Amino acid sequence: MTEPALRLGLTELLVTQGLKYQILSIELVTGDRLIDPQDLCGLELPPGINTTGGVVISGRAPMWLYAYLTHELHPTAWVACYDPRIGAVVVATHSRLVRIGQVVAIAPPDEIPPENHLCPAIMIVGPPDSGKSVFAHALFQSLLWEHPDIYLQRAHWDGEGNYTLEMGENTTEDELEAFKLRNRGTLTDRFFPYQAQAILQLRRQKSLVIVDVGGMVQPQKLPVLEACTHYLIISSQPEAVDNWHDFCGDRANLIPIAVIISTLTDVEIVHQCESYIEMTCGAWIRGKARAVPKVLLERVKKLISSNQ
Repeated sequence: MTEPALRLGLTELLVTQGLKYQILSIELVTGDRLIDPQDLCGLELPPGINTTGGVVISGRAPMWLYAYLTHELHPTAWVACYDPRIGAVVVATHSRLVRIGQVVAIAPPDEIPPENHLCPAIMIVGPPDSGKSVFAHALFQSLLWEHPDIYLQRAHWDGEGNYTLEMGENTTEDELEAFKLRNRGTLTDRFFPYQAQAILQLRRQKSLVIVDVGGMVQPQKLPVLEACTHYLIISSQPEAVDNWHDFCGDRANLIPIAVIISTLTDVEIVHQCESYIEMTCGAWIRGKARAVPKVLLERVKKLISSNQ
């Protein structure tokens, strides 16, 4: 019999702000943390759900799993989906105690950090077409098995996210660009302050936050810089590196982790390891990304462990 790809857990009844609720936790148990739609077949809610209160769904999982669980939880008083950046968002209710769109300030019991905890946050920066998004995704995936409580925050409006990097191998560049264009936003006055608050909230709960902030040096990004602790430059243009050092290091006093000169060839050359890592490395291309260099991976793991 095939082992299930996910597990559902249920807490005892909890109370916050006068609201009774339980937390339905999702745990993806395969090594790659992936599930398929057929995994819904035969999936049952755990016993012991108290329908007189609410249920908060929590855990890293696809949208369709959240939609299925919300439907299955219809008999409960209300249902919320937990977003670690803001709290539990009410998405269904039969109760007058909560309303749709209300955010209930909770932290799942297994995510409550020590008092005053703030984990490191690494900004991934560099000019356009240097492989930032691909590298950030590769770093996130490399750390996820050993550190499942990390988070990758896409703090940009360019329409590119993990979903674009995980699209099928047969997806053409034209199809990818069209998809990104449909989902692309624009810069507003509240965009980067919102991202900064989201990063700070994540830092209170996670062991590491990786932030992809886009490819332009812009003063509007200062709130995001102030919410982070470290930076990593990945650049296909060596002459652009100093501008990012000035912006992140001199202006925001962030600590450098590494400078990667990215190439389109399969190469890994370490130039220095003291203070911060300098290396030439590639290629960082969607669908063909190399493994994150061990020396860099170990440096980031050391950053995580030193904060625990």
